[in-house]
Amino acid sequence: MEKKNIRDLHRMSVADFRASEKSPLVVVLDNVRSLNNIGSIFRTCDGFAVGRVILCGITATPPSAEIHKTALGAEMSMDWAYYPSTLDAVKALHDEGYTVCALEQVHGSVPLPGFISEKRRKYAVVVGHEVHGVSQEVVDAADICLEIPQFGTKHSLNVAVSAALAVYQLTFGQQGE
Repeated sequence: MEKKNIRDLHRMSVADFRASEKSPLVVVLDNVRSLNNIGSIFRTCDGFAVGRVILCGITATPPSAEIHKTALGAEMSMDWAYYPSTLDAVKALHDEGYTVCALEQVHGSVPLPGFISEKRRKYAVVVGHEVHGVSQEVVDAADICLEIPQFGTKHSLNVAVSAALAVYQLTFGQQGE
C-alpha cells in the first residue's frame, strides 16, 4: 500500500469549507485551559465538518500562536463563538433546539459506544476542564451525560482525545433517516 500524498486527499480550500454544508453538531469547551488541547479540538472539528465550536470561560480564543500550533489553521476554517459562561452557552443551545450532552463520568451516564444519536436531532457535546471536567452546573443543565468506558489505572483521558471520540460517535453512531 502506498501512502496518499496531499493531492490524493482532495482537500477543499478554507473558503470552500466555510461555504460547505456542515454537521449540525456543536462542540462546547467548558473552561479548557490548554491551548494545545483547544487547537487539537479545532482540528478534529474541521476534520469531521462539525458545525460550530463554542469556547467558554477561561478557554482561550483565536488568534493564538499556541492554538495554531495544533489546530494547523482549523481555527480559521471553523465557525466558533465565545461565551463567558458555559451555562449561558448551554441555555442558548437549548433555545436553538439542541440536545446537550455532557461528556462526563456521572451516576446514570450513558456509555458513549452504546449511544445512538437520532439523525434528525441536533446535538451539542460539552467537554470540560483538564482536571475538574465539566462543571456540575453544566452537568445539571445537560439533557444527557455520556461517559467513555475505561479499563486501565487512570480515571480519565485527555480532553482533546475524549472530544474526538465523542465527535466520532455522534457523527457515525446514528439511526434513522
